[in-house]
Amino acid sequence: MKLFEPFNIRELTLKNRIVMPPMCMYQAGGDGLATPFHVLHYGTRAQGGAGLVIVESTGVLPEGRISDHDLGLWNDTQADALREVADAVHQNGAKIAVQLGHAGRKSTCAVPEIVAPSALAFNEKSRTPAELTVEQIHGVADAFAAATKRAADAGFDAVEVHAAHGYLLHEFLSPLTNRREDAYGGTDENRVRLLREVLAAVREVWGGRPLWMRVSAFDYADGGIDGNLMVIYVNAVRDLVDLVHVSTGGLLPVPVRDYPGYQVPFAERIRAASGLPTIAVGKITTADMAEEILQNGRADLVAIGRELLRNPYWPVYTAQTHGVEGYVPEPYARAFPRHT
Repeated sequence: MKLFEPFNIRELTLKNRIVMPPMCMYQAGGDGLATPFHVLHYGTRAQGGAGLVIVESTGVLPEGRISDHDLGLWNDTQADALREVADAVHQNGAKIAVQLGHAGRKSTCAVPEIVAPSALAFNEKSRTPAELTVEQIHGVADAFAAATKRAADAGFDAVEVHAAHGYLLHEFLSPLTNRREDAYGGTDENRVRLLREVLAAVREVWGGRPLWMRVSAFDYADGGIDGNLMVIYVNAVRDLVDLVHVSTGGLLPVPVRDYPGYQVPFAERIRAASGLPTIAVGKITTADMAEEILQNGRADLVAIGRELLRNPYWPVYTAQTHGVEGYVPEPYARAFPRHT
């Protein structure tokens, strides 16, 4: 099965194509520190056979967390706590990345002020954010770089910059939430400027290690990002990233018609148009579905999210039941007899 073939990202080799995507678990405290829950949660998915584990959205600034129960990486104490998570994943045979993000106007944290490219609230129940000054925008890029340095110190193998799901970098990218008239708004080139500055700042401190971004390729609203515009954005930063993790939605409180594999065509299109490898994600729950995506060149890796929450041992079970030789460790071979 191609699902269990290795994959290289620069010098990093993943043992298979199965990715645990970042999923917020809301188990940190106000200090943003990783806890024994995170060590067990991520270590177990590594033990279960995932090739790559991506830690949930981790705030680069206090006001950049989605909630007061999310992880943070704006100080060294947080890096020390995350080192235990990285060690647990490595000890159980997987590679680990961290998703670094800033929630922008979607932050619900108990902070004096939330920020965004423009002073537009997410919905009628949300606080109205303050419009970022140019100086503050530069501070955001600096915060991503500082968090990246801490991620390196904590032993992470890769970094994913969160530019999706309606959070700050996505807010700058979309014409629906970016109404600025300065160098950071008004044109496609200007709207992608902050993302490029963040990625450049991260690359400078991260060096030649794997770096990628998560994007929302469709806003599900007229005048927003669609597949065409996201291809333009990806190509504008393709020299700075090694891979694209392709999602959709999250910018606006609008309904999304989701179904198994509903986001895969966007990953396929970005892969073809940019030449960059992609991660496909979105209600991928079966081995046959994942294998079809990989065999047909629609993506290079597949993210198995909710299914890994339900069954952390989905990879070893899948390998065993599909007769993948030499993959399943002996304890699991006894636990999961092969189905014929």
